[in-house]
Amino acid sequence: MKRPLLYKCLSLAALILLLLVPISMIDGVIEDRQQTHQQVLHEIAQSSTFSQKVSGPILVLPYRKKVLQWKVEAQTNARVQEEVWQAGVHYLLPEKFDLNANLTTEVRSRGIYEALLYHADATLSGHFQVPSNFGVQGDDETTRFSDPYIALAIEDIRGIENALTIEVNGKAITMAPSANVSKLGEGVHAMLERLDISKKTRMDFSLALRLQGTESLSITPVGKETRVQLVSDWPHPSFMGNQLPASRSVGAEGFSATWNTSYFSSNIVESFDRCMAGECNAFGSKAFGVSLIDPVDRYVKSDRAIKYALLFIALTFGSFVLFEVLKRLVVHPVQYALVGLSLAFFYLLLVSLSEHISFGLSYTISAAACILLIGFYLSYVLASVYRALGFTAGLTALYGFLYALLCAEDYALLMGAILLFSVLGLFMFLTRHIDWYSVGQKPLDRTSDSACQ
Repeated sequence: MKRPLLYKCLSLAALILLLLVPISMIDGVIEDRQQTHQQVLHEIAQSSTFSQKVSGPILVLPYRKKVLQWKVEAQTNARVQEEVWQAGVHYLLPEKFDLNANLTTEVRSRGIYEALLYHADATLSGHFQVPSNFGVQGDDETTRFSDPYIALAIEDIRGIENALTIEVNGKAITMAPSANVSKLGEGVHAMLERLDISKKTRMDFSLALRLQGTESLSITPVGKETRVQLVSDWPHPSFMGNQLPASRSVGAEGFSATWNTSYFSSNIVESFDRCMAGECNAFGSKAFGVSLIDPVDRYVKSDRAIKYALLFIALTFGSFVLFEVLKRLVVHPVQYALVGLSLAFFYLLLVSLSEHISFGLSYTISAAACILLIGFYLSYVLASVYRALGFTAGLTALYGFLYALLCAEDYALLMGAILLFSVLGLFMFLTRHIDWYSVGQKPLDRTSDSACQ
């Protein structure tokens, strides 16, 4: 390789490294704005409601059981037995549990930042199968039962938007605050009348619940048979949990999803019993649901865009090198640097404009400003308006392809690979007749080329 070409390549490599400084600074600005956005989302959720998780309903059966305990008398040091009443709680999970919810979304703003909230209009229904004597061994002399109640755990009770009334065997019962089950956290409960404990009892229930939340809604499948159906107007769901929907439909107007679980697939009873004994990790991990996300929001798009900054600069510099070799022009490193800085400032314009207008319009304005500036400058650098127009046309196509790449959710990698392969193929095609050993043998004459115009 001749020295002029070697020096040119080394200077361009050094220049690209120097351009990493403003690019990294702009990347830091994007990251800082993204963190501020997340902080504002948390503040909005803190002043309204956080993500919601519904666990229950669960039938709670308090009782007291007479037991014999040994104790040592203080005066005689003799061990004697005495009868004491020991408190206990028996829990029953529903035999069948259905939840149907329709989620409507709402955008709330604070300054230039927005947060997505949802309002879930849900119906919970199913039935309990209460065994004789509540499943507690003992008789009337040794066991005494208190009034049972139904507990429903809700992650953030501030999101409850209606007065809760549960129907139990056709009778409406007003629910009160607190789930009265410490391991489940916050929630509500409904006191029931005394049950006939001499025989098995079927207890049907139905509850209308309107619930507000942010970001996600998850359901714990407490039934031995559980069916959950969620419908929403949000087109970008992210299904979460250890179990994915049995069926789902996602479109531009929203999504619908249905989960079906059984006692055998969830092992919910054992997990719940372990939770009541103090270990709730397994029970908590049974929950599933949906997160309402914007997979390519303005900061995600800007962050993804700046990752292609070096590629843009390298392609632009490579095009200049082609002009130098094919048209025997001379482009000074300062001119390379100015064009590189123009490409870098595109990203700063993009993120600042996208905070006030739509990302698509921000991208259009930022790209147009940079293309026009570079096109005007290149008409003098390349000593030809037509060459500048051809260069700006290629740059416009590149920006258009980048926008399609940013908006793509599933095909971004494929599109990026096609772009790189196409650029490599074009470069090889244009330089197929060049004798690289002869490049730089004679000084490149810019004036002679201009005289031929």
